[in-house]
Amino acid sequence: MWVDGFLCMAVVIGYSMFLAGICAGKSPERSEFPPDFLFGVGSSAYQVEGAFLDGGKGPSIWDTFTHEFPEKIADRSDGDVSVDFYKRYKEDIRRVKEMGLDVYRFSLSWPRILPRGNLRGGVNMEAIKHYNNLINELILHGIKPFVTLFHWDVPQALEDDYGGFLSSKIVDDFRDYCDICFREFGDRVKHWITINEGWTISVLGYDDGIYAPGRCSIGVGNCSEGNSAIEPYQVAHNLILSHANAVQLYRNNYKKAQDGVLGMSIYGDWMVPLTNSTDDQHAVIRGLHFMFGWFLEPASRGDYPAVMREYVGNRLPNFSKEEKEIVNGSYDFIGINYYTASYAFDLQSLHPTPPIDYFMDTHVGFTGFVAEKNGVPIGPKANSTWIYVYPQGLKEALVHMKNTYNNPIIYITENGME
Repeated sequence: MWVDGFLCMAVVIGYSMFLAGICAGKSPERSEFPPDFLFGVGSSAYQVEGAFLDGGKGPSIWDTFTHEFPEKIADRSDGDVSVDFYKRYKEDIRRVKEMGLDVYRFSLSWPRILPRGNLRGGVNMEAIKHYNNLINELILHGIKPFVTLFHWDVPQALEDDYGGFLSSKIVDDFRDYCDICFREFGDRVKHWITINEGWTISVLGYDDGIYAPGRCSIGVGNCSEGNSAIEPYQVAHNLILSHANAVQLYRNNYKKAQDGVLGMSIYGDWMVPLTNSTDDQHAVIRGLHFMFGWFLEPASRGDYPAVMREYVGNRLPNFSKEEKEIVNGSYDFIGINYYTASYAFDLQSLHPTPPIDYFMDTHVGFTGFVAEKNGVPIGPKANSTWIYVYPQGLKEALVHMKNTYNNPIIYITENGME
């Protein structure tokens, strides 16, 4: 749910049972929640900051995408101005305080801090000043800053130089960027999210091309270039390595003095078998491995799920022995972004040769935008083309993560409806 440009969310550690009332539309009272339960709002830099040419900022791939392909945006809008948070943050933070919230989750703009994406292009000190002011304003109002380091806005300069997250070169540049952020803001920021929804940028940006940078195979989507059978896995691999190297940097150089915690936020919509057949039940398990496990299995065990290796084969990159050691255990918490659920069914009989894309690799079909079974929707339809209200899916997702990935601390970093 969007309120004054913010995405409403509950930030939780271990209290999933309290969320059903919220998702069902009940207006909760704070007295119904434990005293250490945190409520917050969240945003991303590109969605709210605006000022895309102000303050020394460099362009991001989303600036380029919305300007060059406006037809791929439903209302042909862009983030050039948005809600103008860059200039109006004090007013908006005051509103957050007036709403009685505890947390503001926001992302830093990588191309605002490093206009060319790397140290060679220099650090934009005006951006450092801006984010220091923003963080100080939050603390002044008693609001905890939860800071996301990367929310999809790859500096366009790195996309031009070597293809952004298609190249392993980005791991070093991301680590340098994180180093600046830890050094400049880590004395006050105690909760860091390295990567927001790696699944989303990998699949929607490189499998069907509907998100920036708009790459996909011809025939899979409306793209001029890309390879949907390979690129999503390359991008995800470099995202995971970027995350893990940032965590290692923090633990080695900053943890002792700053005592913060780090994690990644995953895309975590739930899946329900379309029928009671064994094939459809197995399809759900497989689909969860391809969504949750794609990022959480490496972070919790050091490698990809076996079923992904089986179905994707040598198109799925390999971690070296050293990389496995860095990746394994590379989180203090996991964030989950949950909005909806869909019915899933088996597509084992559909086995294209050669493989076409990520979705075909899963051999799972989804009811998707029409999440219905025998004409009955999985839950009430929200004011959106894809969101159905299904609060029990959040509980199931949390239980799945607890039981499958070593019982991590979980923050619900996004949830709600539009």
